[in-house]
Amino acid sequence: MSDAAQPTAAEVRAAAEALKAALDRHLLAVERRTGEDDPAVYDAFNALAAAAEAYDERLYDRYDEVTPFEIPGADDSLPPYTGPEEPSALSVLIRRDYAVVEPQRLLAQAQRIADLDADDERRENAPTVGESVHAALGVLFGEFEPDEIASRHKEFGLEEGDSTLWVSAAEELPEPGEWLTTPFDQADPERVVCRFDVSSVFDEEDHPEAPS
Repeated sequence: MSDAAQPTAAEVRAAAEALKAALDRHLLAVERRTGEDDPAVYDAFNALAAAAEAYDERLYDRYDEVTPFEIPGADDSLPPYTGPEEPSALSVLIRRDYAVVEPQRLLAQAQRIADLDADDERRENAPTVGESVHAALGVLFGEFEPDEIASRHKEFGLEEGDSTLWVSAAEELPEPGEWLTTPFDQADPERVVCRFDVSSVFDEEDHPEAPS
């Protein structure tokens, strides 16, 4: 980079101040989190990542110094973005894995839901779902939104595994019913604007085992 294109000392200082503000915003969002997938936390995370990158770049361009910051995530695994610069539509793809660790709790909760849904006249003929995990899962996911299940998974005898959320850009919305038979086949990594991953492997990387 030529000297003429280098940021000024004031610009580096401004980037540092912006990073400090982003840190404060992120901490406040985390402290006020309303759920596992609180969009305010995601927004603050993205702002913090952008501010850290901007500071790192200006610091290096001006002083040839680097920072120890590394924002966790899987964005480096994505190919270069080739989607529209000004998306007019988007698709949000979510995958969450769960292990059924307490089947009896799941079965009991599902039967409770089925009993509550049946009025007094039909209670005796209410479906029995408390004997089949398959049926219980259908009742559970038919009754609650996925975000509510994510926030209450322990109540239903579930244990969280890995999860990911992809935000993919599009030129326009697909025609109604166009992708319902194959909802995930059109996921194009080159159109992913951002993604958020949760995995215990990240915790293991942050806290490696001490050498023996």
